[in-house]
Amino acid sequence: MTVTTLSGRELNQDLGRAKRATKDGPVIITDRGRPAHVLLSFDEYKRLTGKMRTLGDMLAAPGAEDIDLPLPQRTEHAQPVDLS
Repeated sequence: MTVTTLSGRELNQDLGRAKRATKDGPVIITDRGRPAHVLLSFDEYKRLTGKMRTLGDMLAAPGAEDIDLPLPQRTEHAQPVDLS
């Protein structure tokens, strides 16, 4: 992934360049030399903001190993079954 940095002035002068650069990664737009905005492709935006569909997806996501998941004590217990 390539990160491109453009000043606000460069963005205004060549928006097409900025849009093409999002194919390779995010475009950081600076304001007075400081990062102010990020331009992403819509597909990358959807990937970043998409909802996890299952608990398995969330637990498999990067960084999930750092999440403390306290589970409550079980209140139900298995009962013996009469198989006679």
